[in-house]
Amino acid sequence: MWRFHAFFTTTDPIEVDTVTADKIHRRHAIIEQVHADLKGSALAHLPSGVFTANAAWLVLAVIAFNLTRAAATLAGPTATAELARATTATVRRKLIQIPCRIATSARRLTLHLPQDWPWQTSWNHLITGAADPPPQATS
Repeated sequence: MWRFHAFFTTTDPIEVDTVTADKIHRRHAIIEQVHADLKGSALAHLPSGVFTANAAWLVLAVIAFNLTRAAATLAGPTATAELARATTATVRRKLIQIPCRIATSARRLTLHLPQDWPWQTSWNHLITGAADPPPQATS
């Protein structure tokens, strides 16, 4: 089964063939999704009227976006298919804003996660990947 999609471009066909032009346009669509995701979260609070505050907020928004995407990637193979293309709001809701009870004993924090929490395995993959030291290289 073949599906055809028309697209218009101003690129000279001598410079770029149709397949390459399609790849360029698809990459453009991906960056548009990133922009929409950022505008729907941290960048919704811009502009503040102070240039330096806007610049700092933009830097922090991009850092938070990249860390959230990295957390979704580290969540493991079970969640990768679902979280790899999820928005940052979804990743925050499923992996970062966890429903837990914090207990202290002997100066140690213990997180008590709920039973049958659907994202526990993914969260454990994330914590293991982020907190454990990398494996030793053997030669």
